[in-house]
Amino acid sequence: MVTEERVWEILDQVSDPEIPVLTIADLGIIRSISPQGEGFKIVITPTYSGCPAMRVIESEIELALAKEGITDVTIETVLSPAWTTDWISENGRKKLEEYGIAPPVDEPDKSILFADAPTVPCPKCHSSNTKMVSLFGSTACKAHYQCNACFEPFDYFKCLK
Repeated sequence: MVTEERVWEILDQVSDPEIPVLTIADLGIIRSISPQGEGFKIVITPTYSGCPAMRVIESEIELALAKEGITDVTIETVLSPAWTTDWISENGRKKLEEYGIAPPVDEPDKSILFADAPTVPCPKCHSSNTKMVSLFGSTACKAHYQCNACFEPFDYFKCLK
């Protein structure tokens, strides 16, 4: 008999299609796993409501579970409460930095409306002497920065709360 714990272990191996160094568990996309009939119900929340990767993530969840013989699966997408970068695990934050993407800082990025861009340490040399080059990076959830110390460009995973 497959347990909820085993389903969590399986899904912790499913990579995010946009940032493959992270799993969907690292991102906090999986909200809950519960037994349902002979299978399981998986509740997921997108990083933002228009995330184009959600269909791929649903397919990858079904595929990963099917490989383990779990075929009776219901996947429900919920938008409330909205996903927040607080849901990224500490391990996920470390993986982002090691991959060269600055993890979210503690303050939400409201710079486009109210203030200066947040100070984001360079994931390569760790200098705080950085500047935002573009509010949008390789995906809508990231901004593009450059380090003024080592001159390397990098993505910053925006803080959403």
